[in-house]
Amino acid sequence: MIKFTKMHGLGNDYVYMDAIHQTIENESSLAQFVSNRHFGIGSDGLILICKSEIADFKMRMFNSDGSEAEMCGNGIRCVAKFVYDKGLTDKTTVKIETLAGIKTLQLKVKDGKVQNVRVDMGEPILAPEKIPVMALEEPVQNLKVKALDKEFIFTCVSVGNPHAITLVEDTKNFEVEKYGKILEVASVFPNKTNVEFVEVQDKEHIKMRVWERGSGETLACGTGACATAVACHLNRLTNRHVFVELLRRNLRNRME
Repeated sequence: MIKFTKMHGLGNDYVYMDAIHQTIENESSLAQFVSNRHFGIGSDGLILICKSEIADFKMRMFNSDGSEAEMCGNGIRCVAKFVYDKGLTDKTTVKIETLAGIKTLQLKVKDGKVQNVRVDMGEPILAPEKIPVMALEEPVQNLKVKALDKEFIFTCVSVGNPHAITLVEDTKNFEVEKYGKILEVASVFPNKTNVEFVEVQDKEHIKMRVWERGSGETLACGTGACATAVACHLNRLTNRHVFVELLRRNLRNRME
């Protein structure tokens, strides 16, 4: 029997397992099984909390299709709450190893439980070979990719994982699944990509829907919100402080 905890960050939900005190095998297949919303637990993926030789803990994150991803902004915040609330640490500043490097998280604790978590996402990556994306310009701001009957213009950013951000007129009625599943696997993205469809309201307010690589559309994406804030500022569409409106909840992003 494997113990698990179901958690979500802004609706971005994952199954969390302590891989320190129990053995987890066949992670990819397990991720596909637990993520199934009809025959499994139901989630956007699986996150394992593991031992680390270079940080307090290590996070391994698997999408619902079984692929392993570098980083998850909402997921890592839940990991911080998991390790504190489960008594695996008493630190309120926690360092977590990921495939995108070590991330530092600040925990706000009240009555012995974590109330909220702030994560330092690090500097955005704009070099095309490091995102990665097949483009010559840096930053990548005018990448044209065609999907079915539409041509999209992308700005590409990595926040530890790849993101391609494009503008649309109306996020509410945009056919995210129709185009997202094609754009995710476009040949210009060697490791596939997360795709953000963005509607700019004004200099301080944008709307975003995300097609997550390996999972499909999700209610929220922390790394995606950060990448979108960077992309919109690069294109002089927003200020450095911007309100990102997601499907169900909102994130505030400030670029320091």
